[in-house]
Amino acid sequence: MDVEPPFLEGIDHIEFYVGNAYQAAHYYRTVYGFNIVACCGLTTGRGDQAGYVLEQGNIRFVLTSALSPDSPIARHCALHGDSVKSIAFRVSDVEEAIEAVKARGATTVVAPLSTWKDEFGELSFASIKVFGDTVHTFVDRSKYNGTFAPHYAPYEGVGATDVGLTLIDHVVGNVDLGAMDFWARYYERIFDFKQTTCVSDEVISTEETALICKVMRNESGNIKFPINEPAAGKRRGQVEEFLDFHNGPGVQHVAMLTDDIITTVAQLKQRGVEFLEVPETYYEMLADRVGEIDEDVNILREHSILVDRDEAGYLLQVYTKPITDRPTIFLEVIQRKGSQGFGLGNCHAMFASFEREQRRRGTL
Repeated sequence: MDVEPPFLEGIDHIEFYVGNAYQAAHYYRTVYGFNIVACCGLTTGRGDQAGYVLEQGNIRFVLTSALSPDSPIARHCALHGDSVKSIAFRVSDVEEAIEAVKARGATTVVAPLSTWKDEFGELSFASIKVFGDTVHTFVDRSKYNGTFAPHYAPYEGVGATDVGLTLIDHVVGNVDLGAMDFWARYYERIFDFKQTTCVSDEVISTEETALICKVMRNESGNIKFPINEPAAGKRRGQVEEFLDFHNGPGVQHVAMLTDDIITTVAQLKQRGVEFLEVPETYYEMLADRVGEIDEDVNILREHSILVDRDEAGYLLQVYTKPITDRPTIFLEVIQRKGSQGFGLGNCHAMFASFEREQRRRGTL
């Protein structure tokens, strides 16, 4: 293709549309250890929305809610519940980035290029549509020295005690049956992402439920997007359940890195985070499957932490239960010790955990 794709420096932030940004911000501060660093709303001249910017390590979440019932934010929340609206990328030139992706076939949103200014400089951004109502936003911070963006003010409130979360590892999208290949080709065409070989194209299943997954990533590997679609099974699986309650495609979960998953998970459990429970038989066979590891298996069992190994090393991962009333979005905590995989060897245990929760909800 003649037009070079934009160079994506990394994930700048993930924006959630939520019903009550104030309460959600304090949930993430109190439970997950994020600091609230900036806010917007009526006191900062925003009459249409309220928002809070949260940070921990190099992770940045933005929580936005509507101030009127006819706002597109309110309509988004009514349709999807609290959910991810935007996965934002840092770029050096937003105008070049948006023109490059348009030339490659991307569709921009209304008013695709905006620049906000205040006494701290200017910040440019633009967005393109992807699966469902999700967008990717390009952000240029090279000319801005403020807290987050114009129309936001520094937040002066109680600080948080972090739990050791350091970086967004990957973001997983769920798409409709038959759409996974389209979106995998989309990321390849628009951004030159490549499919990793650590997840096969074969159906991942148990006796009851199934899905298919492709993992797309940029050249440096600092941006990774697994994409799931449902596959035929005896019962409604986790992807179908998500699509039903989310009312269409969207972000299923956000995975965050830690350097010490046992300490992080122990602190999160003390703060009330509920994690998926893992079948006891998983740990009986763990040593034979993954070999020698540094961690005490009994402690891993206590915290429902999964382990998987590949030729480069191993990883540890754990999944929360859904973090909203709808059985849609959840979070993952992951620690990598060499492995750059996604826990393919843990799929059966993970599926069993999901299915157990679906039975409790009566949605399997």
